[in-house]
Amino acid sequence: MSKFNVLHHELVPEHYLVEEKDEAAILKKLHTEKGMLPHINVTDPAIKALMEIHGDIGPNRIIKIVRKNPNVGITEYYRVTTSEVLK
Repeated sequence: MSKFNVLHHELVPEHYLVEEKDEAAILKKLHTEKGMLPHINVTDPAIKALMEIHGDIGPNRIIKIVRKNPNVGITEYYRVTTSEVLK
């Protein structure tokens, strides 16, 4: 039985690991700081799938999420990885 990659499911939006060199530009564009971004846990299935592509993704990395909606179009969201238990 093959392992299922959650990123290939039609209901899961596209997830991308932002290069560290590009993080400052994104934060400037959003007029925010990394600590103000919503969190996504490193145990999230989408992050685990990204780890198979990029290797270990530790805490405090920015993830770009691209959602496609027929009514709104394409929207980009950003999350910062965390290893803390989210409540």
